[in-house]
Amino acid sequence: MPATVILGGQWGDEGKAKVVDFLMSRHDVVLRFQGGANAGHTVVNDDGTFKFHQIPSGILYPDVTAVMGNGMVIDPFAFRDELGELLKRSIDVAGRLLISSAAQVVMPHHKFIDSLMEGELKKNHIGSTGKGIGPAYSSKHSRRGMRMSDFLLSKEELHELVTRSTEWGNRYVELFGAPPLSAKKIAADFVNIQELISPMIIDTQELVTKWKADGKNIMLEGAQGTLLDIDHGTYPYVTSSNCSIGGAISGSGLAPRDIGRAIGIFKAYATRVGNGPFPTELEDETGDCLRDKGREFGTTTGRPRRCGWFDLVAARYAVNLNGLEEIALTKLDVLSGQEKIRFCVAYELDGERIGYFPQNVHLLNRCKPIYEEMPGWPDQELGRGDFEDLPENAKAYVRTLEERLGIHASFISTGPERSSTIVREDA
Repeated sequence: MPATVILGGQWGDEGKAKVVDFLMSRHDVVLRFQGGANAGHTVVNDDGTFKFHQIPSGILYPDVTAVMGNGMVIDPFAFRDELGELLKRSIDVAGRLLISSAAQVVMPHHKFIDSLMEGELKKNHIGSTGKGIGPAYSSKHSRRGMRMSDFLLSKEELHELVTRSTEWGNRYVELFGAPPLSAKKIAADFVNIQELISPMIIDTQELVTKWKADGKNIMLEGAQGTLLDIDHGTYPYVTSSNCSIGGAISGSGLAPRDIGRAIGIFKAYATRVGNGPFPTELEDETGDCLRDKGREFGTTTGRPRRCGWFDLVAARYAVNLNGLEEIALTKLDVLSGQEKIRFCVAYELDGERIGYFPQNVHLLNRCKPIYEEMPGWPDQELGRGDFEDLPENAKAYVRTLEERLGIHASFISTGPERSSTIVREDA
């Protein structure tokens, strides 16, 4: 079989969807294994630009089955809207868009509590998207959550369950002094979309087992990035799920031996949305240039992304944590026109040079980047087919990153379109 995993190597927004889309022709199934509507994945193909939030981005291939996996927290109303946009554009998903019965449901009170919690933090806020992700995962782990399988209940049972869930959520809402949500209205809204969603819900563990036996090629699509992982990221400035390799296993139902290929996606520079430490952040004209040229604005929120130079310390951490053997380097074209290109090789922490990525966010906040630099290349359109056609300094930059990371860049993206991808060797 073996499965391919696509993982973000930085703070998310690395261009994972483009790599998924590019490789999807070799796969039968794409399964999103964590996160929810807080993700934003953009695909550009001959039919235009598609923006995904919960539906796996590999669904644009007509023979591919797309699965929203058990590790996700799914907002059913946002899903309805996203599905509607695909149908408007004549993307036929009948029989090939499936939802794990074990995935959790993002309730309206989760989103309300999310905004209330973020507001209470004031200047120390996390930078949440406000999509209810954290509260939904909290409900899951406190065993108070609803699963997508609950949409398979009778209308009366679903109405009663949603009513109870909302009333329970209102206890938290009241702690903030906010008015309670209408359990009756919310329960009616859930019943109204039941017929749309229930036919897509399936026991994905049984299905995954069958696909394995049939030798299907499975793509596991992650959201966010390794440095936002709830356990291994810059806590508390992280997402609420495991977006590293462990999450791919627990969120899909595959076994570790089923993973044959893990590809880490890295931008040729670095970006971050929301608060939290970012050692190589550029708060100057260079940072503004990268943001404007790279169109660095969040797909989900529209927020401007913080931009900085490539961080080899953080990248090595992601490579080692995920056991990566290859990477895809995206947005190399955005660096075109920079007279000098810098990259962080180590940190200075309290006067000492260190080469590791601290898990302690207080230490990481005190880290100052130690840079090396190399000459840039002219602002020009980069090649689309052959690595050797790239400008000499662009090739030198890629090779330097490979050498310092000890890992091969199998794919190099030089633009948003499928065709703007350099495939090296037999990748």
